[in-house]
Amino acid sequence: MAHDHDHHAGHGHSHAVSAGADRSKLTVVLVLIVGFMAVEVAVGIAASSLALLSDAAHMLTDAAAIALALVAIGLAQRPAKGAFTFGLLRAEILSAQFNGATLLVLGILVIVEGLRRLFDPPAVQGGAVLAVALLGVVVNLAATWMLARANRSSMNIEGAYQHLLTDLAAFIATAVAGGVMLATGFRRADGIAALFVAAIMLRAAWGLLRDSGRVFLEAAPRGMDVDEIGHALAGARGVVEVHDLHVWEVSSGFPALAAHVVVGRDCDCHDARVRLQTMLGERFGIEHSTLQMDHQGGELVQLEMPAPAPRRGPAAAARRAERPR
Repeated sequence: MAHDHDHHAGHGHSHAVSAGADRSKLTVVLVLIVGFMAVEVAVGIAASSLALLSDAAHMLTDAAAIALALVAIGLAQRPAKGAFTFGLLRAEILSAQFNGATLLVLGILVIVEGLRRLFDPPAVQGGAVLAVALLGVVVNLAATWMLARANRSSMNIEGAYQHLLTDLAAFIATAVAGGVMLATGFRRADGIAALFVAAIMLRAAWGLLRDSGRVFLEAAPRGMDVDEIGHALAGARGVVEVHDLHVWEVSSGFPALAAHVVVGRDCDCHDARVRLQTMLGERFGIEHSTLQMDHQGGELVQLEMPAPAPRRGPAAAARRAERPR
């Protein structure tokens, strides 16, 4: 008879993000971003600068990304219960998807308007653009430095960090455009800078949508070779066969594995399971594994349920009641 054992890894896991320090860093960065964004919108409208307004739009997505990151950290801290057996860890992946989608839409809008301005460039105040852009570089340097010290293994934090990095590059491009317009009067520099900002937005959007999409599609974590994992399991002492191998990522930095492992008749399947789970943790960093262990050549046991008695209608019940005892 086959011995079926469905075991989960016996390791203690802590899937929570380093919430305390990250939350305080994100809050400070959010205040910096929102305050400067208000200044940038006002100057961008007054100076008729699309580059400044596109930077402000990008900063709006920065603020949304950071606010969502704060919400996601709180949700990820909630314990698993009810139907949510992994808790709300994937809230951060939803946040990353939103950040990527907003960057994609804003990038396309800025490209359309930037191309229009290349053909019909408006008058732009180069001095105001240069001054605000240089101030933006300083603000973004401070914000980026602060988030660089947070837990960037979280896709949630990394998404907010990528927003700030692209914004920093955008401000540098805008400052260059402001200097060119101030020195030469070349008004198309504003539209060119806006297109450069849009290209940065689209690149960051692709990265966030790709990585978060892999998590939602249950792909193996990037850089993790599923074939290598399968061969390592199948080559372990006592193992005869491995099938139904699945490797996926529950959330950032939380890989999981499930597999059906067949061991020899005389192999201690409990000991084999512990050895395999230890190997998965040490060699591949997979601490959450579910291994179903079977012995080779076991006979399956079939359980046969007795056939249900036929139902008797009211007439049959009446006849049974009329029979003499």
